[in-house]
Amino acid sequence: MSNLEAMSPDPSQPADSASTSPAGLAADPPDPGAADPAAIASGAAANDTIFGRILRGEIPCDAVYADDLCLAFRDVNPQAPVHVLVIPREALVNLGDAGRQHRELLGHLLLVAAKVARQEGLEGWRTVINSGAEAGQTVFHLHVHVIGGRPLSWPPG
Repeated sequence: MSNLEAMSPDPSQPADSASTSPAGLAADPPDPGAADPAAIASGAAANDTIFGRILRGEIPCDAVYADDLCLAFRDVNPQAPVHVLVIPREALVNLGDAGRQHRELLGHLLLVAAKVARQEGLEGWRTVINSGAEAGQTVFHLHVHVIGGRPLSWPPG
């Protein structure tokens, strides 16, 4: 499957945009407290991390999924045969900076992580969110790691 196909809505899903999101997932009514697209765009413009530069198109990535809320692409330093990062378009440092207004976005990121894992052919996978330098976060823009394609031991690290 090409990256363009992966970024397109699922053709088996209804075309009614009121009932599904761009990810082909059931859409909820708009949240009046949610960030508007202009705020998301200005957040990407102000984000000086490598992920901000990827979102602005300044650095290429191997995208596997994209919608209006997030982008998923292959990690350049994979820790497993499948290692994809799902990042919000909105500038958000980590879970510690998330508030109630991010509830829908955070749920969306996890649903996209599962969609990407299945799209990559995984039956089992690990999702990881590092929050803060002490936890191993090296890029200070929230991201969900989707890791799989080999047996994963526990505990990690």
